[in-house]
Amino acid sequence: MLDQLSGGRLEVGIGRGSQPIEWGYFGISADAAPSRYAEASEILNIALKGHTLSYQGDYFELSDVPLALRPHQRPYPPIWIASNRAESAQWAAANGANLACIGPASVVRNVTDAYRSHRPHNTAAHGREPFLGLARMVVIAKSDQDAHAAAETAYRRWLESFKFLYELNAIPTPPALPLTFDAALESELCVVGTPASARQVLLQQMEVAGANYLLCQLAFGNLPLEISLYTATAIKAEILDSFGG
Repeated sequence: MLDQLSGGRLEVGIGRGSQPIEWGYFGISADAAPSRYAEASEILNIALKGHTLSYQGDYFELSDVPLALRPHQRPYPPIWIASNRAESAQWAAANGANLACIGPASVVRNVTDAYRSHRPHNTAAHGREPFLGLARMVVIAKSDQDAHAAAETAYRRWLESFKFLYELNAIPTPPALPLTFDAALESELCVVGTPASARQVLLQQMEVAGANYLLCQLAFGNLPLEISLYTATAIKAEILDSFGG
């Protein structure tokens, strides 16, 4: 229905999550989560294409469910998979889904290579090559110092929120989570700077990662709105316009 209401602008993002404590709230064990996610993904993929839905799995059983309203987009709306795992990239490639990756560009390259090696050469569901996206928190200002100061304050606030469930349940945070802003810069989670310097870093990271799409998180923590808007304008002027939009 959302795809119909929006005139075909819906894009669907799916992921199984990263925190076992969240699965536990729904009575799902960490061991069962991957297989349940795989079944749910298959069901969604079938539902977006068909007139009726039938499925028999270990966790879900559906029999001739009528789907009266089909998506506006054909054959179905674009699907995005968020993952840093080669196995998930292989599933995304086989199902024509776009990919969103986070992490150092050199690590992401392993995921995009896995995607390309498992993608059928004759599939382009939406008339274009699938997007292999590199996700980054981006803050751009008129000076490197201003960008760094704003991003550091916002990252500290974002980190507090991210750690909430871990601290509430007295469990360790993921080893890959940068616990300081400097660590976030070193791990390439964040890119900050002037329009010119941020452009250089982002394009370089995309090349190393083998990405053909950039996913920018322009608002996080308590980052002021005016900085997010400046960042968006700078990205358009420095990156999008240089490639013809």
